[in-house]
Amino acid sequence: MAGFGPPVQLWIAGAVTLMFAVLGRFMRGVTVSGALAGWIVSFAIYAGVGPGAFAALVLVFGVTWLSTRVGYRHKLKLGTAEKEDGRTALQVLANLTVAAVCAAAFGLLGRKAALLAALAAALSEAAADTVSSELGQASSDQARLITNWQKVAAGTDGGVSWLGTLAGVATAILISLACFVADLLPARWIVIPAAAGTVGMLADSFLGALLERRKLLNNDGVNLCSTALAAALAFFLA
Repeated sequence: MAGFGPPVQLWIAGAVTLMFAVLGRFMRGVTVSGALAGWIVSFAIYAGVGPGAFAALVLVFGVTWLSTRVGYRHKLKLGTAEKEDGRTALQVLANLTVAAVCAAAFGLLGRKAALLAALAAALSEAAADTVSSELGQASSDQARLITNWQKVAAGTDGGVSWLGTLAGVATAILISLACFVADLLPARWIVIPAAAGTVGMLADSFLGALLERRKLLNNDGVNLCSTALAAALAFFLA
């Protein structure tokens, strides 16, 4: 059975990810509980796969943090702006648990390349979903409900926009390329996490329209399901 590596590597992983969690809190990207949850998932990703996967995670954080700041005053007026104190532990776990599980499985159960594709897809979906939502809300007061294309207020569960969707697709491609540069994926697999992340992003909107609007699932549950779908799709395609 494989493992997480020698103790010195685990100490390095723990120290680096702790500094990352503190930085995330300092930037108000996460609450105190969110920083703790972020430390746990980022440690699993670093220890399970290595610094390349952690670098991809840092990029996800940076891209999503920036997207929440775009058009912030407009989103405040809409009532959809990210809380100033950042994301909570539940929000962090909803977006990153699947990626952390893929990384831990890679380290503990054998270094299977398909698990890296799943990890990259989970990160791609998490980033794409946030960016598409944030930029869509920043650019317009209205969106289209993905199930019937009726006009709805920006920020409505299941609402999409062309700008937001295109930004989400571009983000999924960016994260997938970053995973390739970090030597997590072979060149022939770059399209797999990008495509799976895009499918997961669209599935997130469908779940929002069909389940979240009916209070059958909350936003954290939708995000968890969407990243799981993206990871599963990438795993089987790889």
